[in-house]
Amino acid sequence: MIIKLIQLFITYFIVFTGFDAIAQNGSKEFTMEDFVNYKFSQKSLRGLQSMNDGENYTILVDGRKIAKMNYRTGDTVNVVFDLGQLGNEKFKSITDYQFSSDETCLMFYLNKDRIFRYSFTANYYVYNLNTKILVPVSVNGKQQLATFSPDGSKVAFVRQNNLFIKDLVKNKEIQVSYDGNQNEVINGAPDWVYEEEFGFSRAYEWSPDSRYIAFMRFDESRVPGFNMTMYGGMSPTLKDNALYPENRVFKYPKAGENNSVVTIHVYDLKNETIKKMDAGKETDQYIPRIKWTKDQAVICIFRLNRLQNKFELLFADADTGDSKVIYFEENKYYIDEDVLDNVRFLDDRSRLIITGEKDGWNHIYLYDFTNSQLTQVTNGSWDVTKLAGIDEKNKIIYYESAESSPTQRDVYSVRFNGKDKKKLSPEAGYNHGEFSEGFRYFINSCSNVNKPSVVTLYDSRGKQLRIMEDNSALCDTLKYYRFNFRELFTFRTVNNVELYGWMIKPPGFDPVKKYPVFMTQYSGPNSQQVTNSWGLSWENYIAQKGYIIVCVDGRGTAARGEAFRKITYLQLGKYELADQIETAKYLGTLPFVDKTRIGIWGWSYGGFITALCMVKGEGLFKAGIAVAPVTNWRYYDNIYTERFMQTPDVNPDGYDMNSPLNFADSLKGKLLICHGTADDNVHLQNTMEFTERLVQAGKQFEMQLYTNRNHNISGGNTRNHLFTRMTNFILENL
Repeated sequence: MIIKLIQLFITYFIVFTGFDAIAQNGSKEFTMEDFVNYKFSQKSLRGLQSMNDGENYTILVDGRKIAKMNYRTGDTVNVVFDLGQLGNEKFKSITDYQFSSDETCLMFYLNKDRIFRYSFTANYYVYNLNTKILVPVSVNGKQQLATFSPDGSKVAFVRQNNLFIKDLVKNKEIQVSYDGNQNEVINGAPDWVYEEEFGFSRAYEWSPDSRYIAFMRFDESRVPGFNMTMYGGMSPTLKDNALYPENRVFKYPKAGENNSVVTIHVYDLKNETIKKMDAGKETDQYIPRIKWTKDQAVICIFRLNRLQNKFELLFADADTGDSKVIYFEENKYYIDEDVLDNVRFLDDRSRLIITGEKDGWNHIYLYDFTNSQLTQVTNGSWDVTKLAGIDEKNKIIYYESAESSPTQRDVYSVRFNGKDKKKLSPEAGYNHGEFSEGFRYFINSCSNVNKPSVVTLYDSRGKQLRIMEDNSALCDTLKYYRFNFRELFTFRTVNNVELYGWMIKPPGFDPVKKYPVFMTQYSGPNSQQVTNSWGLSWENYIAQKGYIIVCVDGRGTAARGEAFRKITYLQLGKYELADQIETAKYLGTLPFVDKTRIGIWGWSYGGFITALCMVKGEGLFKAGIAVAPVTNWRYYDNIYTERFMQTPDVNPDGYDMNSPLNFADSLKGKLLICHGTADDNVHLQNTMEFTERLVQAGKQFEMQLYTNRNHNISGGNTRNHLFTRMTNFILENL
């Protein structure tokens, strides 16, 4: 009771006296350019990779050098690679690199051309660190997804929808598949929807002994094509489209539509043969990953049914193609896609580590290959959010979780038997650990709402060894600015649901005044915007204009267990809308808030919720900005949408009862809609159909389109224009 009284006094003192211990007292104001040009970005260790010895790591320096550093001392051991030494002025910088397994060769790429979110083509090069000889992976056109074989003698890559191998010893290029063709068949790389919603871009895997390559073949001939018009533009300029714009077509399966038929094949480099693996007779299913086991000739096929509520692991024999199910899981809602990267096979060839929600929270489990649960390694009313590493020698699992609070992350270790759990990250906030080879060290990044990220080296027992980056330069820069950091808070809705939020007060906040509020949110399933982590963004720029900024994570968001996270199942938008309405009502009760001047904005899923708030928000929102909004889930891709909604023919009300399209005639307040005309993710169709409904309902609105811009709406002066447009809209209408 005494503690509660003290907390109430502190809250009263902060709110009603305007005292804020974390306010910055400088005099400078933010400019739009500060945020567009990422002036306040945190420093990190770019291109960090642990070396085989576990005592050293490499980082990318200025995009031109790869430096080898010692974990314990921080000293530079040597410069492994210097782009300047190649003597080629065309080689300006590199953004990523990989070593061969014995670390004698280095591969990097130049001249990157993006395809979709993760995929791109580029010119790959291999540099021998001993001979100092640089060779292109191929001279026959740009490549995708190049990777070394485990023995370092070869490189596999994808070009024009086919899989190839470059033999570095014989300087020979081998074509593995021949039937690849645009919008028909893809070998070794995923189609659009797999890449976007299952979060991967390489659909082939080397066997541990380098003898086999397993690859996924996507037959997308039955998938409907989506058309996008590409104009001449300016940044970049598409000269061929200057007079007659291009009608660009790519395969995009919307909710309820056909998917690619995916099959798994294994190429035997020794015999130069291809064998098809048995992934089951059902073709209307998903194969979101393939992964080699510790057995050299056994490939694991991950299999999901169309509704994504049944998940299986199949072991397939690389030589015969025969397969068997060794793990099965079913969920009354859906299987969360996070499990796909959390399957680890142990060296004993009889057990696996996996995460799942079997008790209503996401935890770590130990299974054998007969689908028998051996141990639930972690337990409790909290979620494991990342499987960070497995030290098999010492039988220790490293992971990150939200045990201390849904808004925080901490790094832990625990033994395979679930005992000797230890918290390794000492600082409160948002922690992320990167472990060295051999698990002698881990590099932890930790930030909180008051402080940018501090990067610290620890040993595996959690002992601090040294600070590697404290972002002191950023902190010094911020001393000259006048602003308030985020303040975390919670409140309870009328349904007694506790929601987490953060608030930014304007500089010089006066608690006796009433301020307009501008709400920001994303709200999508298993997302999270409210964390005890550093953040400085465009919202701070708006705050200095005299607005209170508020963000609240409603039901459906992450780190609060399966029941909270999956309550939105079959009815996306219902609970998310209700909780943003509850937020607006709660804010309206605060003595320093002008409840007649509450606005909201969001991007993508956040744009969907913003549009809903403006048409079904009880008139609480005076202004809203919806950027690239989904306006009906019938228009969105099937993997994402059906995971949460099933198909439109099975669940039509779920699709329509919270579609902004169907409530356009109820628009209240001022609305700005922004969209890129070349958005391959949330298609411009969403905005065009919604705005037509608004027009026919006689509702006035504002719209801003960006030529040839994708879902990110960036490039050239685009971001500056977008956020200036949004700022002016808020100043004029809220």
